[in-house]
Amino acid sequence: MEYSPVCHSLYALWSSPVKKKLILLSIMFLIWVYMLYSCVGYCSTMPSLVVDSYRGRETGSAVGKRTESSRTDLVSRLLAKPQPWEDIESDYEEPSIRTAASRDLLNNELETDRADDWGDETGAEQLQQRAPEPSAMSSFSNGSGSKKLPQAIIIGVKKGGTRALLEFLRVHPDIRAVGAEPHFFDRNYENGLEWYRELMPKTLEGQITMEKTPSYFVTREAPARISAMSRDTKVIVVVRDPVTRAISDYTQTLSKKPDIPSFESLTFKNRTTGLIDTSWSAIQIGIYAKHLDNWLQYFPMKQILFVSGERLISDPAGELGRVQDFLGLKRIITDKHFYFNQTKGFPCLKKAEGSSKPHCLGKTKGRTHPNIDPEVVQRLRDFYRPFNMKFYQMTGHNFGWD
Repeated sequence: MEYSPVCHSLYALWSSPVKKKLILLSIMFLIWVYMLYSCVGYCSTMPSLVVDSYRGRETGSAVGKRTESSRTDLVSRLLAKPQPWEDIESDYEEPSIRTAASRDLLNNELETDRADDWGDETGAEQLQQRAPEPSAMSSFSNGSGSKKLPQAIIIGVKKGGTRALLEFLRVHPDIRAVGAEPHFFDRNYENGLEWYRELMPKTLEGQITMEKTPSYFVTREAPARISAMSRDTKVIVVVRDPVTRAISDYTQTLSKKPDIPSFESLTFKNRTTGLIDTSWSAIQIGIYAKHLDNWLQYFPMKQILFVSGERLISDPAGELGRVQDFLGLKRIITDKHFYFNQTKGFPCLKKAEGSSKPHCLGKTKGRTHPNIDPEVVQRLRDFYRPFNMKFYQMTGHNFGWD
């Protein structure tokens, strides 16, 4: 055999133990890189399968879809403008100067204050930021669920505890809810149902889509519009002692407009005669029987659930149990999810949605109420008593406000 310098060099290189090990390691490294590259390429084309103890009844495909949905939600949360949930609830602030017209029509007064509900930007603008146009990424993840119109809506009442209820419900794995108040059925109805649907989070089969806008309960057109969307929609109303609710409403406005008139002067048309000014929204909202009568023209009582704002504080798990039953869901949210914050004076979540840390409603909740003349408070209780009695009769439940 003819002598070859190349063959001789290769033989010498291979015969060295150290060099032999280096060559083998290099080959193994190249193989490992190739396998890693192939695995990444393959995994990116299919959803991962994750074991979920609660959804043992779901197929591997469905669980994989939830995982992909979670990834999409994580990207959205990282890119979205932070929205502290304690500041999202809308406020109908009262004008600092009362006029004769404001005493005649509540709606005119509410229209005046709508621009202040979202701070520097309107609710529609904020929601448009939250509802981006479909992108290649969203098209790629269509298998992770779909956006549906809400099957349940928290329609009221303002300062009743609607934000707390929504955040408590979001702990449930079968409930997906939009954080900001859409105000679709009272302010943005002209945008159409597709605009409304695009605001909703994606849901899987068996999950419920929800939203909350407390002003719906006192909006005359809202029941007909929601019924036109779906007669099967379930509506939830968080109610609270109307006197306490009115004071809380005033307290919220006072925190933003310190120069407004006193609670007493806004309560009465004439303090001497003691005639209550029912055109003031803080008073008007608490006439629950009047507003409920409007809703009963479009929805049967079996589709309306009334949650006690007081019991939501004293027994949150009990009230959440009723809500879960009403929605046809398994009772997942129990006492173990809550602890009572002595400083704030209301319950907090041990673990909020998407977090492993305890979380309470923010500083805008649980404000200290101003001192109100006891005579004024008693006059308000006398005013609300017949309306409360009618409300108890309509709902079949005594809330114990009198």
